[in-house]
Amino acid sequence: MLKIYNSIVREKQDFAPLVPGEVKIYVCGMTVYDYCHLGHARVLVVFDTVVRWFKAQGYAVRYVRNITDIDDKIIKRAQENNQSIEDLTNRFIDAMNQDSAALGVIQPTHEPRATAYVIDMISMISTLVEKKLAYPARNGDVYYSVRDFPSYGKLSGKSLEDLRAGERVDIDVNKKDPLDFVLWKAAKPGEPAWDSPWGKGRPGWHIECSAMSEQLLGIHFDIHGGGQDLQFPHHENEIAQSEGAHDHPFVNYWMHNGFVRVDNEKMSKSLGNFFTVREILKHYQAEVVRFFILRAHYRSPLNYSDQHLKDTKLALDRLYIALKDANALNGNAPINWNNVHAQKFQTAMNDDFNTPEAIAVLFELASDVNKSGSMENANLLRALGGLLGLLQQDPLSYLQSQAVVSESTMWTNDEIERLIQQRISARKEGRYADADVIRKNFLEQGIILEDGPQGTAWRRQ
Repeated sequence: MLKIYNSIVREKQDFAPLVPGEVKIYVCGMTVYDYCHLGHARVLVVFDTVVRWFKAQGYAVRYVRNITDIDDKIIKRAQENNQSIEDLTNRFIDAMNQDSAALGVIQPTHEPRATAYVIDMISMISTLVEKKLAYPARNGDVYYSVRDFPSYGKLSGKSLEDLRAGERVDIDVNKKDPLDFVLWKAAKPGEPAWDSPWGKGRPGWHIECSAMSEQLLGIHFDIHGGGQDLQFPHHENEIAQSEGAHDHPFVNYWMHNGFVRVDNEKMSKSLGNFFTVREILKHYQAEVVRFFILRAHYRSPLNYSDQHLKDTKLALDRLYIALKDANALNGNAPINWNNVHAQKFQTAMNDDFNTPEAIAVLFELASDVNKSGSMENANLLRALGGLLGLLQQDPLSYLQSQAVVSESTMWTNDEIERLIQQRISARKEGRYADADVIRKNFLEQGIILEDGPQGTAWRRQ
């Protein structure tokens, strides 16, 4: 039985889908005004792995991951760049798709853009106004009346009294309560705007996810996910909007992945420790980055450092080395779930997607393959790795690849093969000192030579 840690009840629960054999998942995606950073990468990889596991267990999955393509930050960045909002957002959507593909993330079933669902947002806001859960203000904005939704705070565990006590003095005289949040923003000069019953304007951020999830998954679905930073106020506000509009439960299971830290400090632009995915991929292979993300449990903090990435590279190398020496790997070999290793892997993943424990099983398999040469376990290692989006490259190609192919100081594969032949010739001719110099030069380049009965193989360190 799959168990999921449900943020709204703060404990693991048995997973029971609303429709047997089907899973509906909504995950808050990117606001596209800049390149994806490591925090975004974690969301992409974590929920891609969740979806992969559901599919492996035979579920039909409908996975929605939205794109926010209208927002204060987007408008500001477009103005700074002197370009249209559409050009800006299309540019960064393309960049996001490139980063996502590099990390082995499968495209979601639906990837809705907020601007395509404004009519649905207006309809939901109108319902909330009719039900006295929202009100038009004098400035043309429309606000949600938090005090009129009795269960506000049930996801975050925050009471209205505590929230009000911690609230700074609110200078917005248009609100009835400082905690009320905006559903509709009145138009400002030079900003995009849509017609509405309250005049021209654009939607607030929170309403888009409530409207899009309703249109694509219905008013009640299985799982809603996102980063821990979205738990309050964004997801709390989604519950207020959706349950307020429909008088119906919104989501059964809430999943939140942990924060990303850099050398034990929270990743932040203000601290100058902010890394985009493409910056990291200049130095590390994409599969190493994915493996790094999955080596930590999704709910735990993820601590980024160069040393952690280097350690991850060495660990992934060990798995590929085990596969390299196995002959005739069958990439389509079915998984025998009666195998003791497969059962341990399944137990780990069914325990709230415990990827660190699942990865430990991969290392057990690699160790067995190294000792016994078992083709069955080599194929199982590759197949189970595939469920995590790992170990699908040709082992030798992975081990001989380099993160930055443009560095002139890096030897090409052809140069490496030529120098290996020079070393072989030196050894045949008894010039062992020359052969040792060539091996030393290889080591300085981070290349390991492995002499065996079949000749000399090599891999990058």
